[in-house]
Amino acid sequence: MVRDASTTALGVVGFAAALAAASQVAVPVPGTPVPMTLQPLVVVLAGLWLGPVAGATSMALYLVAGMAGVPVFAPMGAPGFARMLGPTGGYLWAYPVAALVAGLVASRRRDFAFRALAAAAGIAVIHVGGFVQLLVLTGSAERAVALGAAPFVPLDVLKVLAAAALSSKTPRATA
Repeated sequence: MVRDASTTALGVVGFAAALAAASQVAVPVPGTPVPMTLQPLVVVLAGLWLGPVAGATSMALYLVAGMAGVPVFAPMGAPGFARMLGPTGGYLWAYPVAALVAGLVASRRRDFAFRALAAAAGIAVIHVGGFVQLLVLTGSAERAVALGAAPFVPLDVLKVLAAAALSSKTPRATA
């Protein structure tokens, strides 16, 4: 089954809204400025459900709204564009690329293992974005990993499996 353009457009807006909602449930993690959220799950689902281009577009829409001051980002941290320069900014910048990568990998095959690989690749992109920003802010690769990756990997493995399971019956996008 192929998804038509109007349904894809609704999906782009819907996933941006879903990411905004998921952002509001942010659990502080002791010792790090990065909260635990369901955002990575929604980001990779956007790529898996909408396809690479529409998924990336949806995440870009979310970022534009947040940078413009719409309260879509997690409730802790600087508002608007300033959030993009703080400790969670690297993760945010990576969202469109992560959705794109997840969608591209999933477009190769639709079996569970490939959907899981696609979700893992997307979440890895998010981790790389977060690592780079934290590296710049802290000046230490070891500190960047300790703050931004180590506490989150176990739950991210569950997010990969959830994304693969939740994306099993998604129609292909037209673009």
